[in-house]
Amino acid sequence: MHLQYEDFEKIMDIGIRLSTEKNRNRLLMTILDKGMEITNCDASTLYLYENGELKFQFMKTLSQGISRGLDGEAIDLPPVPMKEENVCSYAAIHREVVNIPDVYTSSRFDFSGPRQYDSLTGYRTQSQLVVPLVNNENELIGVLQLINAMEEDGSVTAFNEEYEIIIRALGAIAAIELTNLSYVEALKTQIYSFVEALTTALEERTPYNALHTRNVERYTSLLADHITQLHREGKCDKFFDPARKEQLMLAALIHDIGKMVVPLSIMNKATRLDKRIEKVDDRFQLLRALYEVDLLRGRITSEEYEAVSRDLEAEIAFIHKIDVIEHVSEEDCEHIRKLAEKQHVSEDGEVLFYLTKEEAECLSIRNGTLTVQERKEMENHVVMTSKILEKVQFYKGFSMVPKWVGAHHEYMDGSGYPNGLKGDELDLETRLLTVVDIYDALVATDRPYKEPISRQGAIQILKDMAQRGKVDLQLVEWLDEALGEEDPAGA
Repeated sequence: MHLQYEDFEKIMDIGIRLSTEKNRNRLLMTILDKGMEITNCDASTLYLYENGELKFQFMKTLSQGISRGLDGEAIDLPPVPMKEENVCSYAAIHREVVNIPDVYTSSRFDFSGPRQYDSLTGYRTQSQLVVPLVNNENELIGVLQLINAMEEDGSVTAFNEEYEIIIRALGAIAAIELTNLSYVEALKTQIYSFVEALTTALEERTPYNALHTRNVERYTSLLADHITQLHREGKCDKFFDPARKEQLMLAALIHDIGKMVVPLSIMNKATRLDKRIEKVDDRFQLLRALYEVDLLRGRITSEEYEAVSRDLEAEIAFIHKIDVIEHVSEEDCEHIRKLAEKQHVSEDGEVLFYLTKEEAECLSIRNGTLTVQERKEMENHVVMTSKILEKVQFYKGFSMVPKWVGAHHEYMDGSGYPNGLKGDELDLETRLLTVVDIYDALVATDRPYKEPISRQGAIQILKDMAQRGKVDLQLVEWLDEALGEEDPAGA
């Protein structure tokens, strides 16, 4: 049997398929299946070279309906040692194609294994074509063993020598693509290890938000999977294939990396005054002592001293209350303004205000614990995240990560930061990260400055934000569905 034009067309198609296949197992199966198809053989075994041995990866025998390893299960056979009496090992050691017309008449190699297999199964192993899979750097990747070439009438024959060069070329292309896939996987592993290291450093840096990155990662995965399932059911046109989801998950892990440069005094600011409360307490004790001195020196009466003492006690209690409450009212802000004007004047004219300008500003924060300036520094973490990621050379499969991460605080109406992007300027992945980031911030239990909100409470806040044009309503609804499926009884 000689090579036909159709054979060359088939070989070219296989080469194209191998060069575009990104899944390692599917690529390996393509080598096995196409090798069998080209040579019209009945059986084959694919070995991978690992730890100095040839490990069984796939086995297939058409006439007996045998197919092992193709669904990912391990083949429970011992690896083939690299000894020259084994035909596969010989081909691997010498990087040489071996063509055996009949193993029962050949004394060149030890074929006791195939013969024993035949005696147990009733199969008759006859011809073999053994091809080493070697890449362009002459590195051994594995071995393809083709068994029992078939004539058109179904009889077993020897492998045509014309096929040796074709199968060897197929093996070389496959080996190169496997090597390329290994390089890509190694690159991905390196990027993920870099991200894990930075994430761990960020988690260790502050006790607050320690779980935030992991939670955003989990919610991102949950929502992406839910969207993909809806696509399978024909309910939406969006979906996340493995490559797209992989890139999204990296973005989730690295989305807050810029917080590495935010001062800990801001990152760890648990209350409006935080550590400043100690100075306020000390000052009020000093004020009490100064008023006592005024009493002893006759500058104020006993009644005036009692009144100012009650006032000091009431004001410090008010300060401690305002320091930790979730929302400060307009009335409270006015009280703080007047409190900041109160002062003690000593005999020599030295003035001591009850509150400094900075303390009054902190206490007047309506929501949260950060002043306008502190919030700007915190918001700057997005800019710093982009600057950090600009220094990272992402391979093309992760090239969108910096864009998505740098915009995860943008809003649909353009009111977000840092660049005021809006609408179609925000990719689906960016909008998704925004929703899950806000959701986790609302339900988080490790924020000392706020009580956690229930799942439904957080979803309602997100829906309200969507109604105001801030976030994507569809994504909020899908997140609600995904969370409900994960925990139907969750509140």
